[in-house]
Amino acid sequence: MNIALLLEMAAQSEPDRIALVCDGKRWSYGELDQAARAACELIKASGAQQVALLDESSEAAVIALFGAALAGVPYCPLNYRLADADLAGLLDRITPALIVGDADRVRRISQSNDNTLYPRSEFTLAVMEARSDADTEYDAGEGVAIQLFTSGTTAAPKAAILRHSNLVSYILGTVEFASANEDDAALVSVPPYHIAGIAALASSIYAQRRIVLLPSFAPEDWLKLVEAERVTNSFVVPTMLGRIIQAMDKGVKGNVSSLRSIAYGGGKMPLELIHRSLDLFPDAGFTNAYGLTETSSTVSLLGPDEHRRAHASEDPVERARLASVGRPLPTIEMEIRDEEGRALPPGQAGEIYLRGDQVSGEYREKSALDAEGWFPTRDAGYVDEEGYLFLSGRADDVIVRGGENISPGEIEDVLLTHPSIADVAAVAVPSVDWGEAVGIAVVLRGGLEQPDDDELKEMVRGRLRSSRVPQVIRYFPNLPYNEMGKLLRRQVKDLLVG
Repeated sequence: MNIALLLEMAAQSEPDRIALVCDGKRWSYGELDQAARAACELIKASGAQQVALLDESSEAAVIALFGAALAGVPYCPLNYRLADADLAGLLDRITPALIVGDADRVRRISQSNDNTLYPRSEFTLAVMEARSDADTEYDAGEGVAIQLFTSGTTAAPKAAILRHSNLVSYILGTVEFASANEDDAALVSVPPYHIAGIAALASSIYAQRRIVLLPSFAPEDWLKLVEAERVTNSFVVPTMLGRIIQAMDKGVKGNVSSLRSIAYGGGKMPLELIHRSLDLFPDAGFTNAYGLTETSSTVSLLGPDEHRRAHASEDPVERARLASVGRPLPTIEMEIRDEEGRALPPGQAGEIYLRGDQVSGEYREKSALDAEGWFPTRDAGYVDEEGYLFLSGRADDVIVRGGENISPGEIEDVLLTHPSIADVAAVAVPSVDWGEAVGIAVVLRGGLEQPDDDELKEMVRGRLRSSRVPQVIRYFPNLPYNEMGKLLRRQVKDLLVG
């Protein structure tokens, strides 16, 4: 099954229902399907082997996604925030492509003349003016649907690929067709080059939900759109949610009473922030979604009822589950394994392995799946006795002190209980005696005094073991995060070591 069928089914069922809202313009499901078919004809006529997007979210991104699916070529949204040199390298790897978005930048940094370039407005106008037979049947196949470049920091980015079968498996396993009411509206504010944004589009289209796009996130704009469009569903990353709450605390107005569902993921959610959010949005159901590009988005969920129970509970075990990412989807198999590949029992930390039809684990360069179809995520974590998954960071982030593996997360969780600490990151720093030791980068709350180093060391020693006590403590105005809210630990390490 090709993902284009998701849009076709929605258009045939409710052609006049509003599918998309962006910058004040509205597209019905019928119009969106017609535009995707016209885009397919443009793509096939260009001879492009891939369709790329170099732009913020807009109707052009949605049309290009489904037009590429109909044409049977991969859709490859690019990170427009990359430096020119890095972006030029990615452009070389996808040529010849039909590229929608910043055509002037492509001309400036690319040496190839083999690409077909469309600025956003020209692409949208071209598909609106083109005509295609609504009854035309496309034999697009079920090959590669999406190609996303990973955010490599020490090597060239890998090209992760998702096949139509992976994405369709995820959608069919998590969404009921036409399940949304006509008034339901999903606000999508994550970048179009992230799997969360693509999954949000596909999920909402299959449910026949109205999609409200926010091209560039700002908390004030998010609040305005929630009120203006009576948004019922939204996905945010932790840094976005933090900025929204800060804006509300500063008096920025916005009627958010329509919000029934707030999903979050993409980075670690501070416990204080989620507790505050649950209080501030008492009628909204919160969902923590954990997933990866290679797994077609979400593989594990902590649902709304579990959030509220943990938030209200006095039981320390149940309350602690608010820091988890819930339990795997029914369609997903999960194992925690040690360094030798042996499955570990509950409570023991190791690397997370996943298997299921939505799991691709495949790159243009090679497949990462083992002989039995398991994908090593390189994420570290453990499950409790009830199967709730707790993340410990990337497997590569583990601090190895004298042969003992130390999770940065356990140290950070302790230090974040200090009233003066707003943010903290624990990383490995060189040690003559132990090979590696613990270093911490600390961000203080505004207006509060810097704690004594010995006080922080005693906090860690009292809650954990002496091996977890930080050897290096430094203070910074803020910590480096990417646009999806993920802590850039390598940059933190550079700050501490430097």
